[in-house]
Amino acid sequence: MPLAAITFFCVSGGPYGIEDTVPTLGPGMTLVLLVLTPLFWSLPVALVMAELAAAMPDEGGYVTWTRRAFGPRWAFLVGWWSWIDSFIDVAVYPALFVEYLRFWRPEMTAAERWLLVVAFIVVLTVLNLLGVRPTGHVTVALGILALLPVAALTVAALAGPWTAPWDPLAPSGQGLETLGLGLAVLMWNYSGWDTPTTILGETRAPERAFRMAAFVALPVLAAAYLLPMGASLSSGVLEWSRWTTGSLPAIAQAIGGDWLGHAVAAGAVVSTAGLFSSLLLTNSRLPYVLARDRAMPAWLGAVDPRFGTPWKAVVASAALYAVFAVFSFKELIVLNVWLYSVSLLVELAAFVRLRVTAPEMDRPWRVPGGYGGAIAVVVFPSLFAIGSMVTAGWINTIAGVVTALTGPVAYRVLARRATQAGEGRA
Repeated sequence: MPLAAITFFCVSGGPYGIEDTVPTLGPGMTLVLLVLTPLFWSLPVALVMAELAAAMPDEGGYVTWTRRAFGPRWAFLVGWWSWIDSFIDVAVYPALFVEYLRFWRPEMTAAERWLLVVAFIVVLTVLNLLGVRPTGHVTVALGILALLPVAALTVAALAGPWTAPWDPLAPSGQGLETLGLGLAVLMWNYSGWDTPTTILGETRAPERAFRMAAFVALPVLAAAYLLPMGASLSSGVLEWSRWTTGSLPAIAQAIGGDWLGHAVAAGAVVSTAGLFSSLLLTNSRLPYVLARDRAMPAWLGAVDPRFGTPWKAVVASAALYAVFAVFSFKELIVLNVWLYSVSLLVELAAFVRLRVTAPEMDRPWRVPGGYGGAIAVVVFPSLFAIGSMVTAGWINTIAGVVTALTGPVAYRVLARRATQAGEGRA
């Protein structure tokens, strides 16, 4: 259950933060993509990760698998890109936390916003420093508290009068870049099935536990998006063109009264805590694993003797997330998906390569269908990833390319220094 809760938050956290897709894509297209995205984007990626987790249930997850498939350079690049991407991805949640707090304090100043962001990060970083087990148990509680309000919202909305939630299908005059933003938001809300694999080395029976956790989390999070969004749109309490980030509590208030509005706002705040905590837990293992493999400075591989936590990697990651949290949600999301797509394409290629070059590898569970099944599960996620990159817009594309190019430079510098330091100690 803790791993299922961590997986749920690494991928989703509930419908909070997805409101922008309604005016961007239109009500109908939003609901269509909320059905299609988990089938053609999430499920295939989850199947790929489940097979690799069963075959190589090691700390570092997809970094370890990429090393086996393509060698240390590509393993470093995937780890580096994912860690850099996490500066953007995880920093979204303190910003989203503040957006939902505006339900109670709409006149919040910039200084108050920053103080709340810092307090949010510090508290959840301390939780992570206590170890993976306390973090996992707290995450289960956060998951329940995040889902109960949206379940109540769904019931309340469907109990009242309703209209067709899919009308109109899409706004008129929708451009390619606008479509790209909406697609990026939906992909972001269904992404991250590889992320929990970085803690496989700290998981009981990981070759089975990850698969079970993923297959429990997928239908839960799909329902947690589709049902409250469809029910809220059908209520008609807020014109679809006026939906924006953080509007779900106001919609709940209009549907069920003050108590429901406060409950959904509280659920959103709880959700951002679960998201940040889970992603800090899993992404902080990236610099730790790379340091352990002498591809990053050795101090990032330090482990607390009492809690077994890579505490320096956790603190360094949290500090960087605090810096990036100064940006807004909308400024971060498209670049985040662009960078994630680069890493995922390499991971999918590693999956196919290992099927071809290591057929003798013990795979306690595998994607059914032989080589045809293996190819089938990578086609649609690859198309989604490429589509999100193509429609990201020039600014995000340039920023993504520049950021990706830091990988080879970092490998040349950091891996060489780490190797020299290791030889010096020897």
